[in-house]
Amino acid sequence: MHAKVIVDTAARENDRQSELAARVGALTRNEGMNETAIPAVAIMRASSTTQPLPALYEPCLCIVVQGRKRAVLEDESFTYDPLNYLVVPVTLPMFGQIVDATPEHPYLCLRIGIDPSVVGDLVLQMRSSATAVAPSARALFVARASEPMLDAVLRLVCLLDEPQDTQVLAPLVLREVYYRALVGELGHRLRELCYSGSQLQRIARAIDTIKTRFAEPLRVEDLAAVAHMSSSSLHHHFRAITSMSPLQFQKQLRLHEARRLMLAEGVDAAAAAYRVGYESASQFSREYRRLFGAPPRRAIEALRA
Repeated sequence: MHAKVIVDTAARENDRQSELAARVGALTRNEGMNETAIPAVAIMRASSTTQPLPALYEPCLCIVVQGRKRAVLEDESFTYDPLNYLVVPVTLPMFGQIVDATPEHPYLCLRIGIDPSVVGDLVLQMRSSATAVAPSARALFVARASEPMLDAVLRLVCLLDEPQDTQVLAPLVLREVYYRALVGELGHRLRELCYSGSQLQRIARAIDTIKTRFAEPLRVEDLAAVAHMSSSSLHHHFRAITSMSPLQFQKQLRLHEARRLMLAEGVDAAAAAYRVGYESASQFSREYRRLFGAPPRRAIEALRA
């Protein structure tokens, strides 16, 4: 009987996965990131594999419905596929590599933005049943996609075909998706973001400060005050959670924002460097090439091509 239950569960999960892939594939034909009628949901589509590419991940759940991708943070690799989804609780610069995609079976992924207020409200409701856990290390992890999680994601995707229902029902289904992540096998790692005084929450406040003031000179003492830590403690926990120092984190935010300015707004390299806080154009060019693999102008021309 136990074996039959396992087989039936696997069959249902496969059916849901097939339906998800068909629906998501039909929703978008454009390569790259596609916005949807639900502001928190975007769909990534790619018809070929890639080399590791630098990317800036905002807090989100990355739920693959077809293909496979690898996220690399320093020397750690996190592979996610239709059976495992990626959770990014704080903004993180990292490298992403699509490792399984073809024109016939493209890589398809739902990126669902994390709403901290909704997650926090859910954690408060769950407080009575929550158990104490040891502080986590990296602010990045891969969790198994449960049957209830797949059910909720499928209903969310179905809403994209029902625009008259989206505005009312999407917030409810998104809330369920967050809940399924919170009660999943590694949900305690996401819940930690909402626990007052947790290391992850304190570092998240420091990250938010860097994001809002990334073009300004960075004073670690100011970040430490925001996080209610000593400077040495901030350095230790910031590196443990993000794999980089606050200064390295700020540098990557600056470079990603400069790329956005050049690509989306047509700003030249010198102006982009100045706007994100660089005083030296040559230093900007060197650091841009080190991260993105080519000087600013050539890298942007390649992206546009």
